[in-house]
Amino acid sequence: MPLSPQWRRALEMLADAGLSGVTDAELVAQGFSAEMMASLVLSGRTVAMVEAEGGGDRPIKIVRMRITDAGRKELDV
Repeated sequence: MPLSPQWRRALEMLADAGLSGVTDAELVAQGFSAEMMASLVLSGRTVAMVEAEGGGDRPIKIVRMRITDAGRKELDV
């Protein structure tokens, strides 16, 4: 099944980001929904990594997404 234009745009953005990936906040700012991002992870096209930044009692949780090999293959078709 071909990718939707929105999924393709998200995968292209993640492919361009390299190993650092893209934060979920950046993806939301580009108009992608949390549900779509979760679907990309569940489908195996992306992976999400959770990081904690800042010290002290309340570090900030940052979610970064990166494209997987499966996601790259989808773009090559």
